Amino acid sequence: MQSLYLECLSGISGDMTVAALLDLGADEAILRRGLDSLHVDGYTIEISRVKKNGIEAADFHVILDGHHHPDLHEHDHHGEHHSHHDHGEEALHDHGHHHVHRNLHDILELIEKSQISSRAKELAEKIFHIVAQAESKAHGVPVEQVHFHEVGAVDSIVDIVGAAICLDNLNIQRVYCSALREGTGTIRCAHGIMPVPAPATAHIMEKYHIPVQITDNQGEMVTPTGAAIVAAITHQFGAPATMRIQRVGMGAGKRDYPNANILRAYLIDEEEDEYQDMVEVLETDLDDMTGEQMGYAMERLFALGAKDVHYTPIFMKKNRPGYQLTVLCDPSCREDCIREIFKNTSAIGLRHQTQKRTKMKRELHDVETKLGKITIKHCEFGEIHKNTVEYERAKELADAKNISLEDVYQVAESEMQA
Repeated sequence: MQSLYLECLSGISGDMTVAALLDLGADEAILRRGLDSLHVDGYTIEISRVKKNGIEAADFHVILDGHHHPDLHEHDHHGEHHSHHDHGEEALHDHGHHHVHRNLHDILELIEKSQISSRAKELAEKIFHIVAQAESKAHGVPVEQVHFHEVGAVDSIVDIVGAAICLDNLNIQRVYCSALREGTGTIRCAHGIMPVPAPATAHIMEKYHIPVQITDNQGEMVTPTGAAIVAAITHQFGAPATMRIQRVGMGAGKRDYPNANILRAYLIDEEEDEYQDMVEVLETDLDDMTGEQMGYAMERLFALGAKDVHYTPIFMKKNRPGYQLTVLCDPSCREDCIREIFKNTSAIGLRHQTQKRTKMKRELHDVETKLGKITIKHCEFGEIHKNTVEYERAKELADAKNISLEDVYQVAESEMQA
């Protein structure tokens, strides 16, 4: 499976992402054709090689008509939010352009009518939804009332759709991302001086639980578009346990910091192991719920796809008896399980971590017996083999034949040994 690891030691922005993906081998011709099919005017693209702290990297530069700033390319603060800020990646230019506003519906319509692949369309639309929702919360207006200025929207469209085209072109199936590094200080906006990170960026970090490390660098290192891309594509934060690096791509930022302002992207092959996978472990302690309430919470968690749910008796502070709830789930459904725990238990906090799991390979098959079909689970780990009877099917047969569950198990075991 082809995967991507984003190393965001200098933050992330839309143009840095596109540049890094191009450096990984995304097809420039496909990118340009896809962007041309959007029929958005008012810009040209410059793709070049630059050096940051002596390190060569790809540079993706959206040049708005009449505004070529080789040292300060700022764009991408949307939603009535004009800014000139310190990161130099994505702020809104406002230099006498006539302002035609586009709302989210207008932009999604542009994407839908384009000639890019359906997968790239879906991803670009997902990223724009994340940005619009963050701007909606930042400005206190409904999503449908968030307007993107023509100038600000142009380079945001190019960056977001460009990133989607490149990810699709590289056939990326899974994305890992490091913690994002963010700067300090403020940005000057039409509404006044705002702290870094910008409000929309902070809302994305909050909603999608994106890990962030604050640095001493002055200025904005993570832009709304960069944060939205991370939120939309990341399957797991942190580097994979092991990886085989196929290629490394470097995407340059527009500012200079003591550390090289580069987004490093790794195209990797994960060594697939049929006996191992990753699980999310969620834990919380409860001391004020009835057995019925805990049972209902367990049912709801299993219905969401949890792999296992169990309660362990514990003694809490002041020697109060209680229970530790432990949930194992796929990392992709972690947020759903967290919401379910908060909704249907008395928990007001929980612990979670991603762990590597070693498991037996499993498959289900039916065995014909004198009682009817019985479902057997066959488990294998190298030379070790186990067979177990699936409880639900055995229960159905016991009820249907009016015999004991143990009788069904004995018949099934005799058939397995035959």
